[in-house]
Amino acid sequence: MSADTIARTAFKQGTKPLYDYDKHWASCYEPAPYLPMSRAEMDALGWDACDVIIISGDAYVDHPSFGMAIIGRLLEAQGFRVGIIAQPDWKSKDAFMELGKPVYAYGVTAGNMDSMINRYTADRKIRSDDAYSPGNVADKRPDRAAIVYSQRCREAYPDVPIILGGIEGSLRRIAHYDYWSDKVRRSILLDARADVLLYGNAERAIVDVVHGLSKGYSFEQMSKMRGTAYLLTPTRRHWQADMTEVASNDVDTVGRVDPIINPYVMTEDLDQCSIEQDKPSSSPIGPVGQAMTGMSAQYQGFVSEPVANKIINADQVDEDTQVVQMRGMDTQESKEYRPKTARKYKLKMPAREQTVIRLPDYEHVKSDPVLYAHASRILHLETNPGNARALVQRHSSGAGNSHTSIDVWLNPPPIPLSTEEMDYVFDLPYARLPHPSYGDARIPAYDMIKFSVNIMRGCFGGCTFCSITEHEGRIIQNRSEESILREVEAIRDVAPNFTGVISDLGGPTANMYRLSCKDETIEKNCRKPSCVYPDVCENLITDHSNLTKLYRKARDIKGVKKILIASGLRYDLAVKDPEYVKELVSHHVGGYLKIAPEHSEEAVLTKMMKPGMGSYDKFKAMFEQYSQEAGKEQYLIPYFIAAHPGTKDEDMMNLALWLKSYGYRADQVQAFYPSPMATATTMYHTHKDPLHKVSREGGDMDIVKSGKQRKLHKAFLRYHDPKNWVMLRKALQDMGRSDLIGKNRGCLIPPFNASLEGRDAEQNGYQSARKKNSRVGNDSVKRRDNNTAANTTGNPTKKRVSKGNFQTQHTGLPPRKTK
Repeated sequence: MSADTIARTAFKQGTKPLYDYDKHWASCYEPAPYLPMSRAEMDALGWDACDVIIISGDAYVDHPSFGMAIIGRLLEAQGFRVGIIAQPDWKSKDAFMELGKPVYAYGVTAGNMDSMINRYTADRKIRSDDAYSPGNVADKRPDRAAIVYSQRCREAYPDVPIILGGIEGSLRRIAHYDYWSDKVRRSILLDARADVLLYGNAERAIVDVVHGLSKGYSFEQMSKMRGTAYLLTPTRRHWQADMTEVASNDVDTVGRVDPIINPYVMTEDLDQCSIEQDKPSSSPIGPVGQAMTGMSAQYQGFVSEPVANKIINADQVDEDTQVVQMRGMDTQESKEYRPKTARKYKLKMPAREQTVIRLPDYEHVKSDPVLYAHASRILHLETNPGNARALVQRHSSGAGNSHTSIDVWLNPPPIPLSTEEMDYVFDLPYARLPHPSYGDARIPAYDMIKFSVNIMRGCFGGCTFCSITEHEGRIIQNRSEESILREVEAIRDVAPNFTGVISDLGGPTANMYRLSCKDETIEKNCRKPSCVYPDVCENLITDHSNLTKLYRKARDIKGVKKILIASGLRYDLAVKDPEYVKELVSHHVGGYLKIAPEHSEEAVLTKMMKPGMGSYDKFKAMFEQYSQEAGKEQYLIPYFIAAHPGTKDEDMMNLALWLKSYGYRADQVQAFYPSPMATATTMYHTHKDPLHKVSREGGDMDIVKSGKQRKLHKAFLRYHDPKNWVMLRKALQDMGRSDLIGKNRGCLIPPFNASLEGRDAEQNGYQSARKKNSRVGNDSVKRRDNNTAANTTGNPTKKRVSKGNFQTQHTGLPPRKTK
């Protein structure tokens, strides 16, 4: 089911298209050249106040590739006055009062990236730059920026609502493992104390919320909005009366079990509960423990309301399925207990739209890796907007005080935008430039995308190390061909220094434009995390003809010399349409093309949910064939990840051998980075695989956590660098693979040679390929080269590079050819 179909269905059910809202009174103002960042700019526009003030950790670039610009321009189009406070000084509340008090709300985002990923490397070292800051300057935002900004907003104006959004809020909406503190943190909502969290691409939710606030609605009255999360307290219950609560392990293990009690009945009130009084108590754990399919007594009272006279089919239940047991179930007495299955207590699940799944508590998942993996699995199963259910997770607001517990309630994911809505959002009057207050300062993130066009959103790839699906969704949301071509023409006409080259037509992936499931019913009910793993789904439409036509029309626009494709290509999809590959290779590759096999070994690829190397080999053959037919010398640039969960030293050794067999020399490599909410991050933290049902017995994964082993895995990717040979030599000897040390063609690294392994390896046989590709300068260093020799005076000379002897992952091109 396409995004358009889902949107049309939603509109029939009362959801308005973004362009059909009655505009707020401030629509009488003309669109601002830039959303104001100062009181002087507000005065020039004739504003006495801002209706909404957006706080962002990024510099303000008025371009649809930046979240603050999209949300700001969208609210402006709805008739609201929107101001921007970009990268404020967070050390006091003063900067957050720069534009005065907002009429309706603060909108808070850490920026286009999670602030911790923005500020730290995969090795937890602080970065020296920030691509989203003017001048590429670091330290323009704090750690956990969304929390800090929200707290300062509350300090500035305590009565102003706070709407939390952006990818940092989106991926931290429930209890989550935090790589930088190496612990499970509670939902960001509790630390930020925002009134509501909007997750995913939040256009529809932000429009609903701000219009609601302008009409005087409370957040309790707006609590059914999709794509929102908020806190429930004993006095703030919102819309629970018509919802049936289901324990998470009933969803993912043996099916429904005993009738279950009201989730808010405390243990001391059980004698007042008629349902509990009527239930048998044959288990040593007690009736509440029975109700939770083996949950411990610590979980009492956190279960669901009764559902009567409903049946679940017995053949759907597997009695041999391992039940995920809650903490406290590891005593001998509890091991002898086997929870009753749906074969005996047969109950039918309630309607999905009336169901909320209770995840294990924060107090449990933070100390029990198995429960964390289980909760993560449930979360990822509830991502399809066609069938996802609401989720709720309890957080204790006081040490061990269940009476003051706070629930985090997550409504189902947002309805994807239709093509008409996508056009509406991207056709808004963006200046497409950084705010003038930055002067001539370069903003690298803007430089990267200023001549690119976003044609779609979403990804159904489901790669475990990536969080795009958790944020943007699995349904592809497409712009129309006309809207995309209009933007290309706008770049040609108004973009400063445009050379005629469009740097990208893409999105999260290069080639999922207008791809969808061929059957609406299948798509609505599908719960697979990926449409392309372990193979491309037979129900997926893989016809790339719409994208091929778009490429051809874009490159025929007058004044456009070339259209490049820089977004990551799903080559396993591309090979399904040879005509698309021919168009891509013949006209849209600027010498090299980035693709991401990520690894060569099947055991690791299964943990990544990536295709096997057969698809890579097939695409490589097509790429070389069509490059030759076009008379072009072009290269593939494969990217790989070191130290991914499930990777052994032997796997990295085999990948290094694969790289050498193809002649690839990676100039820069990336170690696995555990980002919040990603499935692979769950693997990293728990040593369990949430792609399958989780159990306490067995199933533990190989995880690379020590700094030493992470360095080794990166060293295997850079087997050609003499700096790594000592480490690799020892590792190969320990692995019993000394046969890979030597001078033969089949060897990975040479035997020890003092002349090649001095302290400065760059002066003794290896130099970065990027430096080899750079212009020759007077300060060139002496290095060995079989094709040249030092001059007769013994002075160092610039050596000639043998042409075409290797490729580099970073640039994709061999060293420059010299005369």
